[in-house]
Amino acid sequence: MADIAFLLLIFFLVTTTIDMDKGLGIVLPPEGDTIEIRKKNILNCLINSQGKVLLGGDPVETKNINRLVKQKIQENENLIISVKSHEKTRYKDYVAVIDQLKRANAKRISIAETGD
Repeated sequence: MADIAFLLLIFFLVTTTIDMDKGLGIVLPPEGDTIEIRKKNILNCLINSQGKVLLGGDPVETKNINRLVKQKIQENENLIISVKSHEKTRYKDYVAVIDQLKRANAKRISIAETGD
């Protein structure tokens, strides 16, 4: 009886697959590429440690980012949204902002480094 249990245990260990978390699907440019971008083509999106968002310097609700960014993209097709978050920003808040930008069909999203 123990040998059957042992064989079943080995069978399930061998046949079980483990799903790996893939994270965010973001394509990063090669290191060292620097391009001059006009300031009028950049929309800054700042997320503080409490999850509050500033879009272009104005406070906005996360749920309204989609609509506002769509309007900005219609005004300027070359718009790049630069997302910068505080080091203590919750991952949930960060992903919520990125999701809103994707819903707005923002194709040019820059993930900016957090300054000291």
